[in-house]
Amino acid sequence: MNEGKYYIVKKKAVPEVLLKVVEAKRLLDSEKVITVQEAADIVGISRSSFYKYKDDIFPFHENARGKTITFMLQVDDIPGLLSCVLNCVAKNNANILTIHQSIPVNGIASLTLSIEIPPQILDAAVIFDEIEALDGVHYIKILARE
Repeated sequence: MNEGKYYIVKKKAVPEVLLKVVEAKRLLDSEKVITVQEAADIVGISRSSFYKYKDDIFPFHENARGKTITFMLQVDDIPGLLSCVLNCVAKNNANILTIHQSIPVNGIASLTLSIEIPPQILDAAVIFDEIEALDGVHYIKILARE
């Protein structure tokens, strides 16, 4: 199976440890706890389980206006690559909300983008697949979804 694909799974089919990771992230985001250790202790998982899965599971929220996804890319410092990434987003009718690019170090830069995906786009993974296929893109990591 391709690791870059995304799935929607009913809660009852999700392993308990993943649900506990989501709960721990919610505790941290709400600032009810300060440390990962506190959150892990409250929900009953190890810190290592939290770190292992924290970037791989997010709650699914339907939204009439669309969904906002924040993701990070690691890219080569190639002139025009950012433009190609933005074109992939635009041609899929997604709206760019924020862009942040780090200063390249050793020819590698990090980009963080927040995009709003309209409700009519059923498979947001198409956008990420197109971006990941660009020459010079090392990887994409989804940081948050709303």
